[in-house]
Amino acid sequence: MTANLTFHGAAECVTGSCMLLEAAGRRILIDCGMFQGPKTLKALNYEPFPFAAASLDAVLLTHAHIDHSGLLPKLVKAGFRGPIFTTRGTRDLCEVMLADAGGIQESEVRHLNRRNAQRGLRSVEPIYTTGDVDPTLRLFERVKFEEPTPVVAGVQATWWPAGHLLGAASIQVQIGEGADSLNLLFSGDLGSGRQPFLPHPAGPVGVDHVILESTYGDRERIDLELAARRQALAEELRQARAAGGPLLLPTFAVGRAQELILDLLAVMEDEPDLAGDIFLDSPLAIEATEVFLRRGWNPDTGENPFEPLRHATRLHHLMRPQESDRLERLTGWHIILAGSGMCDAGRIRRHLKRLLWRREVTVLMTGFMAAGTLGRLLVEGRSAVRIQGEDVRVGARIRNLDCYSGHGDATDLVEWLKARSPVRGTVLLDHGEPAALATLAGRLAGVGYRPVTALLDQTYLLTRTSAEPLPGSAARLAPGQATRPDWHNDRAAFLVALNERLQALPSDTERAGLFARLNKALETDR
Repeated sequence: MTANLTFHGAAECVTGSCMLLEAAGRRILIDCGMFQGPKTLKALNYEPFPFAAASLDAVLLTHAHIDHSGLLPKLVKAGFRGPIFTTRGTRDLCEVMLADAGGIQESEVRHLNRRNAQRGLRSVEPIYTTGDVDPTLRLFERVKFEEPTPVVAGVQATWWPAGHLLGAASIQVQIGEGADSLNLLFSGDLGSGRQPFLPHPAGPVGVDHVILESTYGDRERIDLELAARRQALAEELRQARAAGGPLLLPTFAVGRAQELILDLLAVMEDEPDLAGDIFLDSPLAIEATEVFLRRGWNPDTGENPFEPLRHATRLHHLMRPQESDRLERLTGWHIILAGSGMCDAGRIRRHLKRLLWRREVTVLMTGFMAAGTLGRLLVEGRSAVRIQGEDVRVGARIRNLDCYSGHGDATDLVEWLKARSPVRGTVLLDHGEPAALATLAGRLAGVGYRPVTALLDQTYLLTRTSAEPLPGSAARLAPGQATRPDWHNDRAAFLVALNERLQALPSDTERAGLFARLNKALETDR
């Protein structure tokens, strides 16, 4: 038995997870995620799929995060009519996440088209709308963890707990039967096994190939026990309050927001001097919390750890934009959680425009920031950024607390893989930036595995023991382009630097001279 596996996303970068598996005359998609990061990378979301959506037999979904599920409505809009197999928790989270993504598409495209009309540019269409979500949800079929599920003739799949998010799974795909069968394991996003509210990652023993995420493949993270994690958060709160407050938490709405609020409430109960109002300014996070209350039962602990969110008097839900606007009038100590976690969309951008220049403000990052995102620029220490076309000086304290990440680190990934051994064939590495992929590949080779770094749009011919790249694959982006800041980032940085230089020049004559030199450079470049 052989199969072809093509990486149409999350190759050379950490977003846009999408893999096409062709075997036994069937075409199966594993994940269908949205790209995030530089605008050049995000532009792929608007392009046609590099495969015929109507030709697919099924989709297997690892979890609900938008970089794994976010283009499913586009897939259905393009003609896919097969089943989408996933766990109950993932299906329920997708119901709110995809509707939110469709609403964001409609809103952002509406504003973009208004600006395009003013500039004389063409209007654009949203990737999909909220109206495309219900037809997508009707295709979902729920599966149970650790129970083999026939997905198409000759192919069965088993979902194993991944410990990354409510409902998140690694997916084992078995093609054919007997000695000629092919046994693949797609890790999805893996937790460390030490997150207090999630089950321990699991999986089968003995497979042919493993497709392994590499988000933190080049680093060791400090994954604290619950008490120590809350102590670390309490110290950040002390410093933020001492600076004058408020504390702004860009947060991933599904999973991260709920865990952060649980810890904030616990810290405030233990240390009343840190108590204050918590504003959850994310309709998606509010709706997702209801799913966690329904589906958050943890079989490892025998309880639903999210129950304290049900009657939290300090927690205020802000659903409407008008409620978010009222936060501008607040003074004193308070905490705002708003999406998106990478600061590239949602209500967080409005809060950053309003607060980022103020020295008494603290911005606390708690997750992975993809290259080219506003969150990544802030973590890297930019002194000024552009937000929605405006220059904003960074006066706030930028802090980073990565013990909340839902991803395991390099050691966790290796240990999870060892527990799946023997691996007869290769370990195909995806879902990582170049440094993470290279470092993890070296580490795996050093302990006897055969790592292969997946490339965007590259097809690999899989036998039981080998994964060989097939010729003729045409990548939609040049090598390395997916994680490099693009010309949009360069333009934003240049405009910030230009405005700073203009303000620093002592006279209008010198400013006019600077413009003359720049115009001359433009003329020369024609």
